[in-house]
Amino acid sequence: MRRMIEISVDGRTIWRFHDPNAVCAPRSELPCPMLISDEMPPVEQVDGKFYTSKRKFRAVGREHGLIEVGNERPKPKARSTVLPRTKHERRAAIKAAVEKYKSGQRPEVRSHE
Repeated sequence: MRRMIEISVDGRTIWRFHDPNAVCAPRSELPCPMLISDEMPPVEQVDGKFYTSKRKFRAVGREHGLIEVGNERPKPKARSTVLPRTKHERRAAIKAAVEKYKSGQRPEVRSHE
């Protein structure tokens, strides 16, 4: 965070600006904290070799047709059964089947010979 300089006259702040001589403290011990390293602990790939480079590990996986799966969650799929029209049609079909059964109609039973 940059240090600010305020100039006050009669208790009122007149000007406020950044101090050009202020030295900002580093936000991280790393020289470039926003970079992700390519190095990783040795991991065995499907070809039996151990890799310490993420780029090479992924390249070998792609060559063998593998898909790298992360920790992101897939979006839930919308089911057709939650649509009002589908619910209405299903309930109507069940109601018709129950009415047929109560009226004495039974499905034909066929034997498999």
